[in-house]
Amino acid sequence: MHQQESNRMEAHLASGQTRLVQDVQIHLDWLNKQIKELEHRINDHIDRHPDLKRDAELLRSIPGIGDTTIAKVLAYAGDVRRFTNAKALAAFIGVTPRQRVSGSSVKGRTMMSRTGHNELRRALYMPSLVARHHNPILKTFGDRLSTTGLAPKAIVGAVMRKLAHLIYGVIKSGQPFDANFNHSTLAIQDSI
Repeated sequence: MHQQESNRMEAHLASGQTRLVQDVQIHLDWLNKQIKELEHRINDHIDRHPDLKRDAELLRSIPGIGDTTIAKVLAYAGDVRRFTNAKALAAFIGVTPRQRVSGSSVKGRTMMSRTGHNELRRALYMPSLVARHHNPILKTFGDRLSTTGLAPKAIVGAVMRKLAHLIYGVIKSGQPFDANFNHSTLAIQDSI
């Protein structure tokens, strides 16, 4: 709704409708106040629960993941430790690869399954774009995929999957993100 009102504001400014601009600005101010209040309530809820607070601090250590994504991961995935391994979390989110195995085009490209939690997958999209450039592990991973000629959107999907593995790894290990330590390997080894 905030984006819609911002777009209306821009349209009214371009057309010179100053009276409407004032009305839209009043609504935008109210929306901003409501957004800040909601963010405060979410952060307060996380801070009041020691387990959520600990998990949030661990997630915050991963470059590319911010407060909004942390709240969504904690809300949509619940306790990440309930998954048997990082692959199970990635499957829950719907960022695992899916082979085409039926029909006349069985030789088609592998694609993201998208059969998991839609909102959680959507919540990881922008953080994966940021992590692709600012997270040293995911930058190296994305660069390696890029040199093999993988399509840019496929690289984003692969980075989302690796980000899911990092989320599982830091929470399962209880250790903050460290670029020199492979959290997803530890998490997979713990589940074996």
